Amino acid sequence: MPTAKGDGMRGLAVFISDIRNCKSREAEVKRINKELANIRSKFKGDKTLDGYQKKKYVCKLLFIFLLGHDIDFGHMEAVNLLSSNKYTEKQIGYLFISVLVGSSSELMKLVVQSIKNDLAGQNPVHINLALHCMANIGSRDMAEALGPEIPRLLVSGDRTDAVKQSAALTLLRLLRSSPDVIPMGQWTSRIIHLLNDQHMGVVTAATSLIEALVKKNPEEYKGCVSLAVSRLSRIVTSSYTDLKDYTYYFVPAPWLSVKLLRLLQNYPPPEDASVRTRLTECLETILNKAQEPPKSKKVQHSNAKNAVLFEAINLIIHMDADPNLLVRACNQLGQFLQHKETNLRYLALESMCLLATSEFSHEAVKKHQDTVITALKTERDVSVRQRAVDLLYGMCDRSNAEEIVGEMLEYLETADYSIREEMVLKVAILAEKYAVDYTWYVDVILNLIRIAGDYVSEEVWYRVIQIVINRDDVQGYAAKTVFEALQAPACHENMVKVGGYILGEFGNLIAGDPRSSPMVQFQLLHSKYHLCSPNTRGLLLSTYIKFINLFPEIKHNIQEVLRSNNNLKNPDVELQQRAIEYLQLSTVTSADVLATVLEEMPPFPERESSILAKLKKKKPTVAEPTDLKEHKTPTAPHTAEAANSDGPVAAVQVPLTPPKGGGGGASADLLGLDSQPSAPAGGSATDFLVDVFGGGSSPAATNGLDPSGLTPGSEDNFRKFICKHNGVLYENDLVQIGIKSEYRQNLARIGVFYGNKTTFRFTNFTADVSCPGQLSSQLMVQPKPVDTAVDGGAQVQQLFNMECISEFSESPLLNISFVYSGSSQRLCLKAPVMVNKFMEATEMNAEAFFQRWKALSQPDQESQRIFKAQFSQDTEQSKQKLLGFGVSILEGIDPNPDNFVSAGVMHTRNQQIGCLVRLEPNRQAQMYRLTVRSTKGSVSQTVCSLLESQF
Repeated sequence: MPTAKGDGMRGLAVFISDIRNCKSREAEVKRINKELANIRSKFKGDKTLDGYQKKKYVCKLLFIFLLGHDIDFGHMEAVNLLSSNKYTEKQIGYLFISVLVGSSSELMKLVVQSIKNDLAGQNPVHINLALHCMANIGSRDMAEALGPEIPRLLVSGDRTDAVKQSAALTLLRLLRSSPDVIPMGQWTSRIIHLLNDQHMGVVTAATSLIEALVKKNPEEYKGCVSLAVSRLSRIVTSSYTDLKDYTYYFVPAPWLSVKLLRLLQNYPPPEDASVRTRLTECLETILNKAQEPPKSKKVQHSNAKNAVLFEAINLIIHMDADPNLLVRACNQLGQFLQHKETNLRYLALESMCLLATSEFSHEAVKKHQDTVITALKTERDVSVRQRAVDLLYGMCDRSNAEEIVGEMLEYLETADYSIREEMVLKVAILAEKYAVDYTWYVDVILNLIRIAGDYVSEEVWYRVIQIVINRDDVQGYAAKTVFEALQAPACHENMVKVGGYILGEFGNLIAGDPRSSPMVQFQLLHSKYHLCSPNTRGLLLSTYIKFINLFPEIKHNIQEVLRSNNNLKNPDVELQQRAIEYLQLSTVTSADVLATVLEEMPPFPERESSILAKLKKKKPTVAEPTDLKEHKTPTAPHTAEAANSDGPVAAVQVPLTPPKGGGGGASADLLGLDSQPSAPAGGSATDFLVDVFGGGSSPAATNGLDPSGLTPGSEDNFRKFICKHNGVLYENDLVQIGIKSEYRQNLARIGVFYGNKTTFRFTNFTADVSCPGQLSSQLMVQPKPVDTAVDGGAQVQQLFNMECISEFSESPLLNISFVYSGSSQRLCLKAPVMVNKFMEATEMNAEAFFQRWKALSQPDQESQRIFKAQFSQDTEQSKQKLLGFGVSILEGIDPNPDNFVSAGVMHTRNQQIGCLVRLEPNRQAQMYRLTVRSTKGSVSQTVCSLLESQF
């Protein structure tokens, strides 16, 4: 706001002085009310007010508003000031509008018209005032009415640099608030070439705008790469005297340099060799300058210099292509690990976490292991300690796993409470991933429970049970170790859970020692019984019934416990029912039947670790360790039906989980009348060991949707359908949804099965498939009706006929709603219909393949990804995935026998789209390079994304 004195507004100066001289709040309010009354009377009664007087009174209203008082008049007078040709009057009018007029105000139409008049004029000062007002308000109405005018100002040859700079920033504001309104296609080339503008302010503003446009449509703006590299090169090779007006404490144009480096991180390394070489020279120059003695001792110099350096390192990490640059970046970051500035230590650790994931720089990062461990123990700032934990996790491999896990366990005893749970997850993952001797893994997990029992989530102790069951060589050791751990005076409840489960399954392996005889095991576990929660007591009761099978000699002692009033008359219905049914089972069945019902749990089928899944959910940006194990300890599917897809499943094994609620449900399970493992009908309170069978707790029924509009937890199952047609798409406590589908060229028939898992009827049941946005014109869906009621325990089927009209990248949505016990339930799932489902495998010889491969060499026809393997790089499994995806396996095509070459044809209504795939595994680095070429670039990108998720 202009000063009252400088602008000659004596009345405003006097009013401000009066306010400052008020001795109390009451006096200030009284003076303000007096002034408001005077201004109101002037606006209403005096028709001869000139522009100066209106400006003065509007300024007073602005000052009163800034003091915290509401202003409910004067808006029209401010709008009238916009038509003035005097700068100060127009400036105050725009300022008042920007601060006090909402985007929904009825006056906005008048404001928009005034802005349009100023933009159409030739006065650059007035144009800038109008642009600033638009940028401050940024309403959709403004974007619709004035948006098309801004790009014209931006690329006009007769506008001043100040106008271009303001236009770029205004356009950026409008794009953020209303991205669908501003037409940009026709201006693409001219906006990109603003990076060559002579005025550095215009280039800086244009770079911010271009980066926003690139994030929205990278392909359209990829021409900016060469220009950005050229401009960056001119900056980093110049001296601070060459860019005197844009040099900050001897650092040439640091803000523009950072913006250009960030812009380049939206693209892969440049394909043009000369551009790539020039960019490499720029990055080397930045790294070299970082080693030079500082030109100033002031903190502003080091801040600007380090800002450019760290952004350059981020670009080097993003490109991940030059081993020399990556190692140099790692060494440069290593110098900051012991810097006196906390922020620099934090940023160095954060960037090194990313470097640890690169095959080129992983070994260089490991050289700083001792420094990082020291930082973990001595840092005062918890956020820096958190990054040190992340870096240790990222740099861990087979060669240093035991040392890093040992250091993290040692630190865990004194670690901050805010990071303990995440540390526990990381230690558990590292111990499993790099365990050569699984007795070491068991020791680590039991130590975790001992040191940080409250922070050991269910996924961790579920996982150790899965591994022990799957490895015969560690079962006896696990039973012995957990038996010894249970003898500690203070024993965490999670230890009791692990001990109860493992001893119930493998207690017989240590029963020969008098110190761990059956009776001693039983007494040791039962001594913990009354101190545990109902969940753990339920698990221990299951252990006791297992003991009756393993150790008939203590059957009488266990039956006495089951028969006690404390259990038979327990107010907890789950415990009471369990005690009654277990007692009856041990009484009426023969030894052979009992042995069959209570036989040892079978190994779990292969599945991704639930601990790793939880860590990814907790911290999506976590860097994975480079060295991935060939062997993955499996976890189990959510249901027996899923496990039964490849062969029969024993239906009579009793897991150590609580029985179902309700009368008689558990008896059916225990006697083998239900092929699915028992699962509680409630929420997490009774989810004792669901994850041992399913790799994760079964979520309670919910209507909540995640930010993408889907039911939480549905995405993982959806991805499993990329390479298969049938299976369970979603399951919670109420409903199970299965899919069975068949495809023939461009036609599909999808059968969806809805199973009611409860004993109550679902009413008002509706289900349909919707195709949002462009998908409605790319995929045709014809649904068959479904029953509006689903009885308890029943299953209904619905059929959908589909036709692929043209290529598509998104999947349709399956929307389900029903009423359960008076409560409305809603699910929104991705229907497992992807572009590859309409693909047919094609056989080709080497000559035909390479001829076609070369013909599809245009940049817009190829999509390539380099990524870390998510699963074991098993040759046969990879072949099965490719065949399931819908492409062929072409043998003898690639000179490297480890590579996979495939071909397929996608069928749409009116055309066939060829697609070629080349998958190159790097087993040493546990990486893949995936290249897809197709006549349609959109198909290449979609196929590449889908395939990446499977490997």
